Amino acid sequence: MERIRLVIFDWDGTLADSAAQIVGAMQRAIAGLDLPPRSDESISELIGLGLNEALQRLYPELELEGLRRLLDGYRAKWLAEGAGEAPLFAGALDAIRTLHGDGRRIAIATGKSRRGLDRSLRHHADLHALVACSRCADETASKPNPRMLHELLELEGLMPDEALMIGDTEYDVAMAASIGMPAVGVDCGVHDAGRLRAAGARAVLGAVRDLPRWLRAPR
Repeated sequence: MERIRLVIFDWDGTLADSAAQIVGAMQRAIAGLDLPPRSDESISELIGLGLNEALQRLYPELELEGLRRLLDGYRAKWLAEGAGEAPLFAGALDAIRTLHGDGRRIAIATGKSRRGLDRSLRHHADLHALVACSRCADETASKPNPRMLHELLELEGLMPDEALMIGDTEYDVAMAASIGMPAVGVDCGVHDAGRLRAAGARAVLGAVRDLPRWLRAPR
């Protein structure tokens, strides 16, 4: 872990306590658009993927382009009505400040759209000030494809073993493992500790607040 110069975070379920908000918003959209019903569990399972990939898994029987247009229209209306921004998990901002103070660069790799992430970062301005770079699913390949990690590494001029991925889903862990990047899971989000370990997580922590202590621990 002494080689780690860049710490890359997922957003939803890792930094932001947003899973319930995402599921609730999707259920309202499903009802509002008169789509076939889906369970909370089936929606939660897909948090972390890009929207197109999530919709394809949630509604494989429906045509993606038309479904995406419907959902984009609904989402624009929802945002215009002043939808709230999810809070950060307790201790997440302090942990990132500590990592930044230790000389590590901070990045975000998320299934959110660029517009969505920028909106979240504007709301969480103190965190935004510490973020060196980011990649979103709508400007590169969606997780678990590792392209967004390759692009972040290229921006920072680093090798995979000089970065660390932090996430709450097997998609986060698997994309890092596929390129030889170490990954740490947090079980405060969507997928449980067993799934994170099975995907290749070096460790599973309770939340991001535990990361600085874990990184500093002797091995």
